[in-house]
Amino acid sequence: MNTDPIADYLTRVRNAIKANHRIVEIPASNLKKEITKVLFDKGYIANYKFEETTVQGTIKIALKYNPITKIPAIRTLARISKPGLRQYAGVDNMPRVLNGLGIAILSTSKGVMTDKEAARLNIGGEVLCHVY
Repeated sequence: MNTDPIADYLTRVRNAIKANHRIVEIPASNLKKEITKVLFDKGYIANYKFEETTVQGTIKIALKYNPITKIPAIRTLARISKPGLRQYAGVDNMPRVLNGLGIAILSTSKGVMTDKEAARLNIGGEVLCHVY
């Protein structure tokens, strides 16, 4: 049993990047699917595919690397809100990741989105992770 599926998701992606893998497979959930969509929309991953072969399903993520230098697009994935200590951010105290160059992924009442989208919609939420 996994107590923190989001931390498991981030760790699997982090480990695949360190091992220079092209594709990583992760057990699926609706929240993980939404986080994957945000990462794809912001250009941190090359592609993704949801497979419904098992009851739970899997997410296949194609990681993105620079074609010349082979440096990964994702430098750092950091889990912010943990099951033992939830971190929430309102519109006034929205986190700035790498002075605006990175993104914070938030779980809001309107769905999973980046910090900039949440600020534009004038809503706050739980800060899931920082990506840069």
